[in-house]
Amino acid sequence: MLWSELVIPTQAGIQPAVGPGLRRDRNLSRCGLIALLAIATLSVASCGFKLRGQQTFSFETINVPSSSSLGVELQRAITASSGHVKMVSTAAEADAVVSILGEQQERVILSLNTQGRVTEYQLRYRVIYSVAGPKGVQFVPPTTINLTRDITFNDQVLAKETEEGQLFREMRSDAVQQIIRRLAAAKPVKPEPE
Repeated sequence: MLWSELVIPTQAGIQPAVGPGLRRDRNLSRCGLIALLAIATLSVASCGFKLRGQQTFSFETINVPSSSSLGVELQRAITASSGHVKMVSTAAEADAVVSILGEQQERVILSLNTQGRVTEYQLRYRVIYSVAGPKGVQFVPPTTINLTRDITFNDQVLAKETEEGQLFREMRSDAVQQIIRRLAAAKPVKPEPE
């Protein structure tokens, strides 16, 4: 019998067998899938997992007087992370002022090959900041955030400079998120009388 002479049951007008057993198997697999999804949902909810929502800060207005890329990104992140905090343009109007005391990027040699050429760098990013309020109220004392990333280097590849710039931008974004979390946890500390 040739392949072309075979008659497929649906072409001959015969419907494939779908009996009660096959329908029962589909219903069982559907019920199993629903049960599996319910168990996964309950386990995630019971472990305390919660999506990061709006941050709550202990101040109503804030000022970030820096025009650097870190300051601009920090202003955007504060505005996006909290619906009730208002960004103001002057420190006199603000309940809290974020001062960027220092920002530093550096590249340190990690390893050399047998010819004495650099094969790996460590990128370091450091931010020093503080958050103060009116009348000497300190929300966050001067704090340093240090971030590092390792990068392999090949002087034959032009894209490594682009990758280095991208890693520094990612470290800056990580620093901004750390500052936001610390702002959310900060409580005002009044200065001790002398």
